[in-house]
Amino acid sequence: MTESDSLQILLVEDNPGDARLIEEMLRDTEELVQRIDPDHADTDGGPPTVHHETRLEDGLEYLDSNSDEISVILLDLNLPDSAGLETVTAVVEAAEKTPIVVLTGVRDGDAGVQAIQRGAQDYLVKDDVTSSLLIRTIHHAIERHRQELERERRREQLEALNQLNRIGQDITHVVITTSTREELEQQVCERLVESDAYRFAWIGAVSRGGQEVTPRASAGVDEGYLDEVTITVDDSETAKGPAGKAIQTREVHAMQDIRTDPEYEPWREQAIERGYESSVAIPIVYEELIYGVINVYSASPRAFTTPETEILGRLGDVVGHAITALERKDALVSDSVLQLEFQLDGVAGSLVSLSRDEEGTVQINQLVRKDETLHLYGTANGLSRDGFEEAVDEIGAITVDDVRILSPGQNGYDFEIVTTTAVPLFETIATHGGRIRTITIEDGDLRMLVELSRSSDTRQLIERVEDNCAGASYVAQRTIDRTETSVLDHSVLESQLTDKQRTALEMAFFAGYFDWPRASTGEEIAERLDISPATFTQHLRAAEQKFFQSVFKGDES
Repeated sequence: MTESDSLQILLVEDNPGDARLIEEMLRDTEELVQRIDPDHADTDGGPPTVHHETRLEDGLEYLDSNSDEISVILLDLNLPDSAGLETVTAVVEAAEKTPIVVLTGVRDGDAGVQAIQRGAQDYLVKDDVTSSLLIRTIHHAIERHRQELERERRREQLEALNQLNRIGQDITHVVITTSTREELEQQVCERLVESDAYRFAWIGAVSRGGQEVTPRASAGVDEGYLDEVTITVDDSETAKGPAGKAIQTREVHAMQDIRTDPEYEPWREQAIERGYESSVAIPIVYEELIYGVINVYSASPRAFTTPETEILGRLGDVVGHAITALERKDALVSDSVLQLEFQLDGVAGSLVSLSRDEEGTVQINQLVRKDETLHLYGTANGLSRDGFEEAVDEIGAITVDDVRILSPGQNGYDFEIVTTTAVPLFETIATHGGRIRTITIEDGDLRMLVELSRSSDTRQLIERVEDNCAGASYVAQRTIDRTETSVLDHSVLESQLTDKQRTALEMAFFAGYFDWPRASTGEEIAERLDISPATFTQHLRAAEQKFFQSVFKGDES
């Protein structure tokens, strides 16, 4: 252990005899080092290193330059340039992280007690000091000070977590009450900087088809910061900061000291100018979908502890879930949507072959999920019923639990296919806020149309569809305008019906409950839903009442 590694003591004492006595007591002992740091008891650390000053001014100057190295201060109350308790006050204010032991005369015992009240850890009467007493007092002073700092650190951490939990509750309320993604993101940023905990917050996303993270919303002390910095998700230096890492890894990344962390070099100057000392980036994620990143900055270094980043990470999940819900709603109720067309090769081969051999078509118009069961409703034209049912049973990719012809006819008929097999492709589309509009099989070709909000990231959806289905290829994208009546109908379904009411209404319609003669009875549909016929009727009547209320009288609820 070098001299710089040994215990460092600052002695501020103007009496040469007292100073020499204390130095001699410490010079020949290694016990103090062993007490304070038992893990290094066997190392060659040597006795403590004592730096001696005779004036308060000189002691404060040395402390200012070496505060991180000094383990304890031995302070005489009466110095040439300061006397009494004011001496203690001056040193306590300058050495918040360093313990102080006051040295007093025999007649200054009361002053020693008052010095402790002002922030010193302990006091010693000079005439009573022995080597063992000095070592024990210094050891206890350092240990008590460590404990005080730890308690203060935990108190501050607890307060920060409590405040962050309050912020989380407010953001959850924002999620419930906002109606657009833009409004949601702006309010999240504003709530994060309302308190003194954070100086600046912004939300960014990767531009479509690009590698650069572009801002979408911000609040707090910016002063042009976002205009001056570039953040990417490629292999360059501008991708190594918290935001780039958070998007690429989908994990929270914190930068605890912007001034010293080498990975913050591309943005350090701009950040320090605005008082940013630490930063954290929280990915906005819903399942496998990444919407962007929340970036938060603090005016203090090491502001983002592990518990704090865990809470912030949950906020990212909450915001991601909310954006997904908003985009799904937008896809249902807006007057225009994006429609993506995919060709799926190597899927449902038996049906594809049948459509080519018999020159017929199959179109699936609706997918209804009930718990773990998926019901597919559609129409077949130009295909024999026996051939169709046999081809469905031989699909292979899924296990068909039941296939039922819902309406009679030689060439055209409605059908229902029931499966409990999970279909990753369908789950991926739903996760990305998409809705399968139709699946069409014609002349040996299978096409799928997917509708989603105009604000959705189509690039991510296309990539995920192609990842989940090896034979999938992106064909076209178009914007579809929908009629006012269609938008109204979807708005009612989305905003007013419960999940059970909506499922009952959809399955009743597509299963032919409203046809005459009925293709499915109430008992059959109730069995499909795994509920009693009376419960099915209750859900259906409630859904009908809400739907017709909105259509004929407007939304008066």
